[in-house]
Amino acid sequence: MKKTQVDKLKNSSKLKDLVIIMNELLGKNGCPWDKEQNHKSLIKYLHEEAGEVEAAIKNSAWENLKEELGDIILQVVFHSALAEKKGHFNLEDVIKSINSKLIRRHPHVFGGKKFKTSAEVLVSWNKIKKDEKRKVTAKKGKK
Repeated sequence: MKKTQVDKLKNSSKLKDLVIIMNELLGKNGCPWDKEQNHKSLIKYLHEEAGEVEAAIKNSAWENLKEELGDIILQVVFHSALAEKKGHFNLEDVIKSINSKLIRRHPHVFGGKKFKTSAEVLVSWNKIKKDEKRKVTAKKGKK
């Protein structure tokens, strides 16, 4: 039986390895350049990497796309590590957040809703997203 992506990830320590490497780079004996970075200083690299992903897709450059997607993952891990150092959140929090969002926004897969078309899915997605944003805005107003 062919393994799915989920099956392959269950026993993978590659993401954990990346987090360990990032923590070493930011640690006491780590890389001076990495240790000088902050969220704002990394913005240009995030934009640059996103552009490189776009170019690889447009050129059907699959090996390059693999590399550039890795660079995007690095950005996520880097920003998460910086946020963790400041006590804001960590990579696990980021992953929990996106997992919850995907489940919430796909009630036709993870709930009892039934949609027949992509258009119906998009209408539902946008409504759920709008409701989420409204709740966040209301929560901020109460602080």
